[in-house]
Amino acid sequence: MTATPAARMSRLGWIGLGVMGRSMCGHLLRAGFAVSVYSRTRAKAEPLIEQGAQWCDSPREVAEVADVVFTMVGFPDDVRQVILGPDGALAGSRPGMIIVDFTTSRPALAQEIAAAAAQRGVTALDAPVSGGDIGAREARLSIMVGGDRAAFDALAPCWQLLGKTIVHHGPPGAGQHAKMVNQILIASNMVGLCEALLYAYRAGLDPEKVLASVGAGAAGSWSLSNLGPRILAGDFAPGFYIEHFLKDLAIALEESRRMQLALPGLALAEQLYRAAAAQGCARNGTQALQLALARLSNIDWQRRNG
Repeated sequence: MTATPAARMSRLGWIGLGVMGRSMCGHLLRAGFAVSVYSRTRAKAEPLIEQGAQWCDSPREVAEVADVVFTMVGFPDDVRQVILGPDGALAGSRPGMIIVDFTTSRPALAQEIAAAAAQRGVTALDAPVSGGDIGAREARLSIMVGGDRAAFDALAPCWQLLGKTIVHHGPPGAGQHAKMVNQILIASNMVGLCEALLYAYRAGLDPEKVLASVGAGAAGSWSLSNLGPRILAGDFAPGFYIEHFLKDLAIALEESRRMQLALPGLALAEQLYRAAAAQGCARNGTQALQLALARLSNIDWQRRNG
């Protein structure tokens, strides 16, 4: 399917205004686009409405007044509801529209959505993102896109307002597969980061000095630079919820089994994050893995300096 003039029009719709979605939508609104919004909790939309966004009562209503609809929700079931449901975006769509799902979801669902959209003359792209709340606020996300290349190219003005690294990976579902690679990398890295900080603490080192030292070398990573300081400060507020990360890791494990891959590091990380969720950290940020691992060594991380 080729891109249509609708892809170059300024009427945008946005569905889902969570930790990342509200910042991303705000960038488009401040750039001058007319944006219609929907969220299950209207209170989350109020700051954007005050800036000029138009409220809609359902995903379907968003699609009825938009040329391009973006979705950023929590779980695959949410994606299915807001796009494919009876009151979803596709039900309110018109030929020539583009629907972009930023949610990290199942590759097979992205393919299903693209096929259902094509039957209505609509193009659907899967475009999961990486960068957390910081990347969303600062418009420097990495955006991994699957689907029609012409539609991807037509949306360049929007991508550029949201991220710094925007890559088209292939057909529907390819963006989701690329995001699974991203999550596999993060999962084991976070285990290493938390264990390293526990080692530094028990060894009596100054953790801030340790971060400065190792962050400048081969051990440096986004997680170390951005989440390491939060861990040391006892800040476990969500930039990305553990419960959402567990969803992603479950998808990655499902896909690895389907492809007959043995990924023991991923499996271990998923189990450790599951333990963190069971200990009450499901709605904390992914850096709260530190609390669960600290307990294994009888360390109360929050009171370590007391």
